[in-house]
Amino acid sequence: MNTARRWLLTTAVAALSASAGAASLQVQVQEPSGKPLAEAVVFLESREARAAVKPLQNAEIAQASRQFIPQVSVVTVGTSVVFPNRDTVRHHVYSFSPSKTFELKLYTGTLADPVVFDKPGIAVLGCNIHDNMTAWVVIVETPYYGRSDADGKLTLDNLPPGNYRLRTWHTRLPVGAPAFDQAISVATSGNVANVRVPGLDP
Repeated sequence: MNTARRWLLTTAVAALSASAGAASLQVQVQEPSGKPLAEAVVFLESREARAAVKPLQNAEIAQASRQFIPQVSVVTVGTSVVFPNRDTVRHHVYSFSPSKTFELKLYTGTLADPVVFDKPGIAVLGCNIHDNMTAWVVIVETPYYGRSDADGKLTLDNLPPGNYRLRTWHTRLPVGAPAFDQAISVATSGNVANVRVPGLDP
């Protein structure tokens, strides 16, 4: 077997082994009462997850009909986000959150420079002109994240088995409150987690 074919075979075997070793985690998110909690952001953190994370590409938070779209964004650390204004009025976008402080003063169209979200945390966005405009950016240090569906359920796939912190955040948590945090061990199969998020606003 020549060197090129041996390298291809070795690479294929390694890829299959990595795929075979990947696990899934099924998560059920609930309110304290046990009612399913939709649109919760769930993510897994570990030292290995931080090493594997990469910035997202082509991320944007638009302004249209005097609203932020989407209202909740999840981005990985280092992601650059553009803020196109698709309204006919000017907006002044800002965040004073510890994870990201910035201002995009009155403008229309798309500014040349994106905003880089370079620290983990929750950034609350607003508009100085339109007080009803609010949005959130959840900045994570992991490639393993998702959102719960209408039944409060989600599945995180392609997880290396190991020990993680399972963190859950929702817009109904008080401003400045951290994501709910619990330890979890992910095995090669049969991984299920139930999360009841305390401290939600009505």
